[in-house]
Formats: sequence, C-alpha cells, structure tokens
Amino acid sequence: MNHPRARALRGAGLNAVDVAAQLAVDPKTVNRWISGRMPYPRHRAALAEMTGWSSRDLWPTLPSPAEQTTHVDEVRIVYPHRSAVPAESWLRLFAQAETEISIVAYSALFLAENIAVTTVLRSKATAGVRVRLALGDPDGTHIAERGNDEDIGDGMSARIRTALVGFRPVIEAGAELRLHNTVLYNSIYRADAEMLVNTHVYGHPGGHAPVFDLCRQDTEGMTGTYLDSIERVWAASERPADCSLHGQPGRTRL
Repeated sequence: MNHPRARALRGAGLNAVDVAAQLAVDPKTVNRWISGRMPYPRHRAALAEMTGWSSRDLWPTLPSPAEQTTHVDEVRIVYPHRSAVPAESWLRLFAQAETEISIVAYSALFLAENIAVTTVLRSKATAGVRVRLALGDPDGTHIAERGNDEDIGDGMSARIRTALVGFRPVIEAGAELRLHNTVLYNSIYRADAEMLVNTHVYGHPGGHAPVFDLCRQDTEGMTGTYLDSIERVWAASERPADCSLHGQPGRTRL
C-alpha cells in the first residue's frame, strides 16, 4: 500500500499493531484507516501526533479550514446498509454514554438479540445512565403498515414482541420503555452527542438501508433535527400497562 497513511507509519517505524495498541482499537480498524476509512477526529489527531504528519497530509480529502464551518454536525461515516456497521461500533456507541442512551425504532431486534449490547445497556442503566427504549406497539396500525411494506405482514409485530423479551433484562435494570404507533422515517440510536441513524426505505427492511454516524457539534443542523424527532416520538408514545409486562393479558407480553 502506498497511501499517505501507510508511508507516514513506515516513516515513523510503526505498524497497524503498534497503532492499535496505543489507541486501544482493533488492528483491523487501523488497517481500514490506512486503506481509506476516515477515523474519528480524536484518532486522526493521535495519528498525526504519532507520525508527525498533519491531518491534511494524512487525509488529503479533508476540507481546508477555510472550507469548514465552526458549528456544524459531523457526518463521520456513511454505511451503505446496517449490516455493514461493525459490531464493535454498536458496542462503542453505547459503552461511551455517560448521561443518556435513546433507542427509537420499530423493533431493534438485532440489538435485543446481541448479548454483548444488552449487557452494556443493562450496565449503563444500573450505573444511572438514562436508557430509553421507544419501540413499536405490536398492535399499532402503523406497525402493521410497516410489516406490509416489507412484505412480512404480522412478522413486524412478532419481531417487536421478540425484541421486548430480549430487552427485558435492560428494562428490569432501570431502562424506560414506551411503545409508539408512529410512522418512523428513521431508526435512531443515540448515546450522548453521537448517534447512528438507520434510514428507512420503502419496501426494504432496515438492515438493507443506509446508516449515518453523526456527532453533535451544536444545537442546529442534522443531529439537532434527529434529537427533536426522538423527543417527539417519546412524547407521543405510551408506557405499557404493568400487566402486559408480567405476561398477563395486555397489549404487549414480555
């Protein structure tokens, strides 16, 4: 490889394993950076310090200071579809949260079935981080419509019910749960100032749609819009009846 990053590391006598050890990341992640994936700003700064190269020299496509605005949201990475998001990214997102985690989705079943993710969410809720789950009401009309849009019919409601079982330990640890009957244009996964936004595409499941990794820099812009959406969905959602949380007749059975 003759990328600027590769030349800079060779010149500094470093390899991917050395960098990974210093930055506490996987060597595969470092190799992705060398091949062209853009690291987070803190990692870009660290690599610049390690190599003695400027960030602009390491990543020539970075906008110049004159081209940058002071208060804009940062689009860190755009993934072509949700399954392209590395598993470590979901863990890192939630593990870094210090004040709030919000998940607004139809089912988020892929997270509910991930024991590593639910373990992190449970530990965060236990530690006092506010964890909010806004999932679709299995009996909601818009949830039924979404199931029909994806050609899975009642499968959407079934996925939500399954996800609720998977999230039960998180809820028991103190997470807040509400059920919405909302048309979601995106599923939003927020941890403090960062979020992964999974767009929704008509006729396709969420796993096939793009995901944006965003970081909030100011109250305006993209991230502010999604934060407002989270609050609107949360306000319009209902807390399940206690009886439904204990397997008794009700709208939702955990």
